Amino acid sequence: MNKAAAGSAGKPALGAWEGFRRSAIYMVALCTGIAVLLTVIDNGGFKGKLIYSFSIGACCWLIIDGGRHGIAALMNRLQIAKGQAAFNRTGFPGWAWLIGIMLTGMVVGPILGTTLAGFITGNGRFNLLNWGSRGGQITLVISILASLVSLFILSALERLSSARAQAEAAQRAAAENQLKLLESQLEPHMLFNTLANLRVLIALDPPRAQLMLDQLIGFLRGTLGASRVTEHALSLEFARLADYLALLKVRMGERLQVRFDLPAELKDLPVAPLLLQPLVENSIKHGLEPNVQGGRIEVSARREGPLLILSVRDTGRGLIHHAYEAPTGHANEGTHFGLQQVRDRLNVLFNGAASFELVNAADSEGGTIATLRMPIKTT
Repeated sequence: MNKAAAGSAGKPALGAWEGFRRSAIYMVALCTGIAVLLTVIDNGGFKGKLIYSFSIGACCWLIIDGGRHGIAALMNRLQIAKGQAAFNRTGFPGWAWLIGIMLTGMVVGPILGTTLAGFITGNGRFNLLNWGSRGGQITLVISILASLVSLFILSALERLSSARAQAEAAQRAAAENQLKLLESQLEPHMLFNTLANLRVLIALDPPRAQLMLDQLIGFLRGTLGASRVTEHALSLEFARLADYLALLKVRMGERLQVRFDLPAELKDLPVAPLLLQPLVENSIKHGLEPNVQGGRIEVSARREGPLLILSVRDTGRGLIHHAYEAPTGHANEGTHFGLQQVRDRLNVLFNGAASFELVNAADSEGGTIATLRMPIKTT
């Protein structure tokens, strides 16, 4: 059996067990309610009525609920054994089977339950239900009504649960597809920016351009492979940024200074690949390159309670001259490609639980600080 088939087989089994457990709880509550009702009607004998109610209810439940879940699971397994997709319809083997199981449960359940209760209470040993008596008729009517109501309510709950699970699965699939689309857009964007830098250097300094090309080959070999995974360790994200900045340092020389701050206890935390890359690219392009004297890039990570804080700081021109800035003049509403990608990916990955902020640095060195705050994901 392949992995897909095995996964399909496991899901219905798990759903059947959950449905079976839910219906058992409901059966206990229903049987208790019926015993209380009958006690109120004829003033007394609660213990005996409770025994009869539970005995009949348990037998009807085992036949009807156990039968429908068992047959549905068996049908799924037979489909998988034939190499076909599982029905994955927990607790519903089809109307023909369901009607047959219900009729069996409503006829056989009261007989077995009453006989069992008589044996427990000492009122009779394995005597069949007296169908002609008034008590037998009331028992049969209550059993039929309770079985119909129970089946309707439990089926409705299971359909609601199944619909909710399908909606959640569709939402997760849509989020994963959106994330893949965002990453597929980001990779060529990063590559084109790097090639544009290389093109400038070819015209200005061919020997350094050759060195930069060698660095680019090594950088792409490591980065493009890493970008095919959904997440990697934070230390690898920092390593890829170090490779990228080493590549740019070939062209910018001493105009580019780099500083990393990654505490040892945070190195293994999983993060999305290329999450910080657009922030570093924008800091170089719009913050440091326009400065004749260049500046410094600082990439750091820290923990604040349940949050991972990642920041990229440059000592460039700041937002007042910055291409990050949106037409409205509000830094945090920037619409530059790289920043929008960061916002979109954070929203998909953390469903609004992460945030992105871009502000001017408040100290005398100036520049900008881009900060990501996100829940810590454990491996």
